[in-house]
Amino acid sequence: MRETKIAAMAKRAEPLAYAALRIVSGALFAFHGAQKILGWHAEHTPAVGSQLWLGGLIELVCGALIALGLLTRPAAFLASGTMAVAYMQFHWKFAFAGTMWLPAINHGELAVLYCFLFLYLAARGVGAVALGGGRRS
Repeated sequence: MRETKIAAMAKRAEPLAYAALRIVSGALFAFHGAQKILGWHAEHTPAVGSQLWLGGLIELVCGALIALGLLTRPAAFLASGTMAVAYMQFHWKFAFAGTMWLPAINHGELAVLYCFLFLYLAARGVGAVALGGGRRS
């Protein structure tokens, strides 16, 4: 079956589109960590050693590793798990009454999106345009 021009163009662009997804999502995630750890554009910073501070440290370090393409699989897996915990503990709060479990209601959409995005990155690996590209991390 003959590929359409659009399908052929999309196939050629896919490695760079995936790299852009990895780099941008990692950088955005790292910025969330920088807000918590370094106080960048933040109203307050969590106490050093607290659960929120540890989450910020994971966001900062894993986000930077993902954006750079270094240790992508383990960093993305840890980031995914961190976002699963963030959603359940800080957004959903295990509230079964009403609709509080819905991300649109409990404001957890970003945590859910990051969780599944990073799970995908952990499964897919580093891709193109990465510092660790030669090691298939």
